[in-house]
Amino acid sequence: MLDVMLSSFSSDSSPSDKDGGGGGDKELQEFLVIEKQRAQFNAQIHEFNEICWDKCVEKPSNKLDSKTETCLSNCVDRFIDVSLLVTQRFTQLLSKNAGGFN
Repeated sequence: MLDVMLSSFSSDSSPSDKDGGGGGDKELQEFLVIEKQRAQFNAQIHEFNEICWDKCVEKPSNKLDSKTETCLSNCVDRFIDVSLLVTQRFTQLLSKNAGGFN
């Protein structure tokens, strides 16, 4: 599931080799793309945490009750499902539009 989420952020994962032959520059660009994807993924996780915490946790305590745990799990699952759905839809639209320009 995490691989799918990471790949959903890879819209700019084809780095360009600016100097035409420098393998080091290409490696650096690929590294930067991976780090950008990792940062985007981490930001998404933090957003899930905030939203689901506010929705599910009424009052903090030493232990999560089963109701809160189930709510948190379902909340994160739905956000992941929606994120994947939206990403797939945008990919379809981009592919459809790119096909029209060829």
